Amino acid sequence: MAKKLTLLKPGVVPYPQAVRLQREILEKRIAGQTGDTLILLEHPPTITTGRRGNLSNLTASGEVLKKRGVHIESSTGRGGDITFHGPGQMVGYPIIGIKDRKGGVPGYVRSLEEVVIGCLSDFGIGARRVDKLTGVWVKRSKIASIGVGVRRWVTWHGFALNVNTDLSWFETMVPCGIPQVRMTSIKDWMQSAEDVEMEAVCESLVRHFSDVFGYER
Repeated sequence: MAKKLTLLKPGVVPYPQAVRLQREILEKRIAGQTGDTLILLEHPPTITTGRRGNLSNLTASGEVLKKRGVHIESSTGRGGDITFHGPGQMVGYPIIGIKDRKGGVPGYVRSLEEVVIGCLSDFGIGARRVDKLTGVWVKRSKIASIGVGVRRWVTWHGFALNVNTDLSWFETMVPCGIPQVRMTSIKDWMQSAEDVEMEAVCESLVRHFSDVFGYER
């Protein structure tokens, strides 16, 4: 029997506000006061680091970033290293129970990759996993990053898919702590002069998320 999923699309949300929203839903989900939720949103320009990351992988000075209006958030509680969030990037925060799901946390991460790979196929992009690395890749370029947190078998944080993202932001860091990695986006890979419709990406992600995790459409 398919489960129900609550979808939230709050638009462009500052990173600290999005963390507060996640924590509120996370606590309710742990307490059994609400069901599973998927949040899809965008952030203003933000640089974050995960549990394994640190600001040593930042290659631009704080002064330069401040002038560009970027918010820096360290020790976010998610997995992974340093990354960028910003306009034109679809960020997904699933807050779902995975206690009964096979594969534990590693299996959950692989399922998130499957969701993104399925979404990209809808746009004619053949994406893949890379052995021993987390995220989704198109040939040798990384198009989506994943960093999750899990508390009492309930997830938070999630994935970031570059759609129309200004990729120059990634030049201010060593993305995901991987030297010489090249980042790409749906728009960049398709060599499109027009922005990709974010709502179409959102609909595709919801459809594939529902299929992979067994929710009602």
